[in-house]
Amino acid sequence: MANDVCATGSSRLTIDLDAIRANYRLLAARVAPADCGAVVKADAYGLGAAQVAPVLRDAGCGIFFVAQLCEAIELRTAIGAAGDIFILNGLDPGCEASCAAHGFVPVLNSASQAARWRALARERGAALPAALQVDSGMSRLGLDAAAVEALAGDAGFAREVSLRLLMTHLACADEPDNPANAAQLARFGAARALFPAVRASIANSGGSFLPDGFHCDVARAGIALYGAPPSALAEGLRPVAALSARVIQIREIGAGTGVGYGLDYVASERRRLATIGIGYADGWPRHLSGTGAAWHQGRRLPIVGRVSMDSLTVDISALADDALAEGDFVELLGPSQSLDDVAGDAGTISYEILTQLGRRHRRLYVDGAQQ
Repeated sequence: MANDVCATGSSRLTIDLDAIRANYRLLAARVAPADCGAVVKADAYGLGAAQVAPVLRDAGCGIFFVAQLCEAIELRTAIGAAGDIFILNGLDPGCEASCAAHGFVPVLNSASQAARWRALARERGAALPAALQVDSGMSRLGLDAAAVEALAGDAGFAREVSLRLLMTHLACADEPDNPANAAQLARFGAARALFPAVRASIANSGGSFLPDGFHCDVARAGIALYGAPPSALAEGLRPVAALSARVIQIREIGAGTGVGYGLDYVASERRRLATIGIGYADGWPRHLSGTGAAWHQGRRLPIVGRVSMDSLTVDISALADDALAEGDFVELLGPSQSLDDVAGDAGTISYEILTQLGRRHRRLYVDGAQQ
């Protein structure tokens, strides 16, 4: 999924595998003695699970999390037989046998998911591995306290399910001082008391930078692996992705000239513009129209007019006339502009920017540790 479908050369996405390795090691040290698992769902947050996951495996990661069964199947091909693969969304009806055949560990998020998994175990006459998700206050996935207590008291559940992990998810880990974090930890603690022998997990990337009590037995590192700080407490993470795009055309326009669809931008004076070969079809958000920017030689080049499907236009009037030519690249992600910078301009979060990066970018995987 991560390889080029159409490597036109109009844009290039550089992924630093050594930075991913370093970020994993930083997080693993941060949560030790807990284990640090890696969340590689959504094709490793858009950066290519086939390339990223083996690097994490070789860095010592033995626990991987994906969202869907199809992702788990692809991941197993990438990492080989080593490592446990947990499926966070659990299983769609009818997928139980395939999951069991592959040896994956589904996260049981509802009574119906648990019932279907138990039925397969009875049919096979052997316990099947699973994780159990507790809804500790996010109201997204997981069983409520009463349902968890009922399973804890069900002798059949213990016979039919080999429980590998008890987990929940923090709603406000990106806000370290939010009292919801402590409240969720307390509710999760009550659930842990019902399964004292089962390993527990509450910390996501943001939770990994909360106090040690949040680390439990397994942390689930996601966005932090890919270089985006999950909270103000996160320090030392290395950026992973750099994105640049080519200049297609340069022009000068006079005062009163409109630019782009709808002619939303109208120049107030003579301006020099560059049309860049990247657009919303490449995952560069349309919401950056009139708010985002590209960078070149340390200068911010504001987007003028609307972001189109395959292109956008920036104002290059701040550059010397010979500073930029057709075919040159400008920076969209890199030293001058972080994921969080772009997300802020687009009114979204770094997760969305990263996971939406399109398949037309020429992808370059670099690994300084192997040079």
